[in-house]
Amino acid sequence: MRIITGKYKGRHFDIPRTFKARPTTDFAKENIFNVLIQYVDLEGATALDLFSGTGSIALEMLSRGCSQVVSVEMDRDHHRFICDCLKKLDTQACIPLRADVFRFIKSCHTAFDLIFADPPYALKELPQVPDLIFDKGLLKEGGILVFEHGKEHDFSTHPHFMEHRSYGSVNFSLFR
Repeated sequence: MRIITGKYKGRHFDIPRTFKARPTTDFAKENIFNVLIQYVDLEGATALDLFSGTGSIALEMLSRGCSQVVSVEMDRDHHRFICDCLKKLDTQACIPLRADVFRFIKSCHTAFDLIFADPPYALKELPQVPDLIFDKGLLKEGGILVFEHGKEHDFSTHPHFMEHRSYGSVNFSLFR
């Protein structure tokens, strides 16, 4: 796993082979961030990374100038890996939480400029995640939700849907 650009550009982190998480490919990550800069200024932005997995997206957001990133990951080993990566970067700008995303959403009272959610594609609650985020008011006015999902899901009729991007087998729906 590597950080594509920004102040930590080129930093590599070796993901243990035992991990179940599938990090967003560098190709997809680079392209979706190129789209995002059209919609949100990451410099000084607050961000939330749900279903953080390896922390690849949270680290990329930090590298690109987000002032604070909250990373939510339930798996103990993945959470520990994210914490280790943050120590190596010597940053306090990310808050790594080991928590259930659905419980976090229910209890969160903060709104963010950017939310990235990458749930397991087989998660049965996957189609409800955007509604939960909007119903709870977790996105600031003008903020963007990037939702990574499999090709079998179509969010184009969602009232907050903006656009869909596909990079290989990786699909992103953007909401505002």
